[in-house]
This record gives sequence, structure tokens and C-alpha cells, in this order.
Amino acid sequence: MTAGAGSWQQRVDSADWRAVAAELDDDGAAPLPQLLTLREAAEIRDMYDDVDRFRSTIDMARYRFGSGQYRYFREPYPEPIAALKQALYPRLLPIARDWAIKLGRPASWPESFDEWLDRCHAAGQTKSTAILLRYAADDWNALHQDLYGDLIFPMQVVVNLSEPGVDFTGGEFLLVEQRPRAQSRGTAFTIPQGHGLVFTTRERPVASTRGWSIGPIRHGVSRVRSGQRHTLGLVFHDAR
Repeated sequence: MTAGAGSWQQRVDSADWRAVAAELDDDGAAPLPQLLTLREAAEIRDMYDDVDRFRSTIDMARYRFGSGQYRYFREPYPEPIAALKQALYPRLLPIARDWAIKLGRPASWPESFDEWLDRCHAAGQTKSTAILLRYAADDWNALHQDLYGDLIFPMQVVVNLSEPGVDFTGGEFLLVEQRPRAQSRGTAFTIPQGHGLVFTTRERPVASTRGWSIGPIRHGVSRVRSGQRHTLGLVFHDAR
């Protein structure tokens, strides 16, 4: 599953990042191009039953998160996970800094992803956060935010490892934004196999008459009607 450093970066760079930034600003989420080949997606999907690759398994029903299961990868990560995080971070960093400035917060993420992880670890956030999720028929994921600690990166990426309409039906990715003095707005995404979606970890800046305000956003997954749905979650901060 070795693509080479240039290849991973080229896949990420093939996105129209000006358009990605604009969609994130407007909606809190934006589609990304194909980040994994179909073979790579299948290989990662098939890792799910190799329990030694993971540090923990979460049963969503037990914790009232919905229904389904996910597993946190152990480190070191398989190459596609580590390489995609390294390639995506510098592309997302300018957007993260822009959002922080708009909201009057420190834009303190360093240029280097490794340095950022070092800061997380120094703060006691040492647990790996790359996630492999599996949903069967009737499974779903409740609306939530992924924070994990005091140090967070404001965006994350989900990569679909299964083919919609073939491997599963239903199971749309959901985003719900709480709007100031208005009803919440929901958006559903169908992500092609191997493609990514970048979305906010918890909120986006919203223009207002007084400058910028916070638009809280939660994400989840609608009920899977048939088959199995596997996704890869890439979080850019480690957990406490």
C-alpha cells in the first residue's frame, strides 16, 4: 500500500483549495477529491477484523452514541493514514488560522504537523485518534463533536471506504449547524468511495452585524438501510 510521499501530497494538492476554503467558510464542510484508490480503500476496510492494529473498540449503543462500532488505530499508523494526515495538515492550516483570527482566538498551530502533535503530547494528549468505523443495517451515529482534549485542531476529514448504493444504502454523512436566532440547518453528504470530506470539528465563524460570531456544528450518520458502511476518520489532534 505504498504510494510514495509525492503521490499522497499530489492527491491532496489536486483539490481546488480556494473552493474548499470557501465551502468551509460557508457551510462548515467541503468535499475532497479521491484520496485513496479503490484497492487502498478496501485494504484499510479489511483491517477492521485485525484487532491487534487497534488500541480500543467502542460500541456506540453502549455509550448511547447511536448504533454501530468503531476502533481507534494504534500507532504507528498504516502508511496511508500517516501520509494523508501529513499532506492535509498544511493545506488546512491557513483556514484554521483564518477562523481563529475571525473569532479573536490565538492562531497558535505550528507549521509542522509533527510539532503540533508534540504540543498535544506535552499537554497529556497522547492517545491516537485515527478511527475506523463500521456500520451495519439499522446502525447510525448521533450528532456530536470530536474534541478529545484542550488542544484541538478545528477541522477533520472522513474518507469513505465503501461504495454507496452497492456496499450499503442510506448512511449519509450529516452536518447540523445551530444558527443564531434561527432554526438549525442540516446538510446530508454522500461521499464517493475513496473520496474525502473535510468538516469542522465543532464550529465555524459566521459573519454578523457585529463582526464574527460562532456557528456551532455537530456531525453524525443517518441510518444505514442495508449492507455495511466503513469510513476512515482523520483527526488532527491526539486525545487525553
